[in-house]
Amino acid sequence: MTPTTPDLPAAAKEALDVLDRAGLRACLIGGLVVPRWGEPRATTDVDISVLAPYGEEEAAIETLLRHFAPRKPDARKFAMDHRVLLLKASNGVSLDVALAAFPFEIEAIDAASDWDVMPGVSLRTCAAEHLIVYKLVAARARDLADVEGIVRRRGTSLDIGIIRRWGTLFAELKEDPDLLRPFEDALRHAGPSR
Repeated sequence: MTPTTPDLPAAAKEALDVLDRAGLRACLIGGLVVPRWGEPRATTDVDISVLAPYGEEEAAIETLLRHFAPRKPDARKFAMDHRVLLLKASNGVSLDVALAAFPFEIEAIDAASDWDVMPGVSLRTCAAEHLIVYKLVAARARDLADVEGIVRRRGTSLDIGIIRRWGTLFAELKEDPDLLRPFEDALRHAGPSR
């Protein structure tokens, strides 16, 4: 099944509602969020970050596995090993759930806000700054194009300090001194120096 546009927000809302009812803090972090802060683009899955501190992952994993079908037979073990739980929403949309414990992930969840994506559907999403950092870390061509689109659209409203602080840390962790370069290039092309 190829999800249609309404399927994605419905799947995201379903997952966020399950997590909210369980008292688990979460937000959307992937391609579905890009149109809120950047330029519209297609995506086929829903990426979610749920607060799951080290040693406390089971609560989130069990809650989600009670409500959603796993996409892997060993989904629980895979989630514990890789901190990502791969699920299917009731409408067939793929859900990639990151088990958040790193300070950046916690800050992204703390700073998340609601987005009225369509009438009657409000989704909690990460801020533009955190989305940029997620995209810089992933560093695929599509992600870097998303960074350009977000910078072009948000411009001076972005908190550059957040992006540079976390980008610098991830550049060190990934041993990638050029991690921030696509952001800095996009910023330079978007307007006056900041």
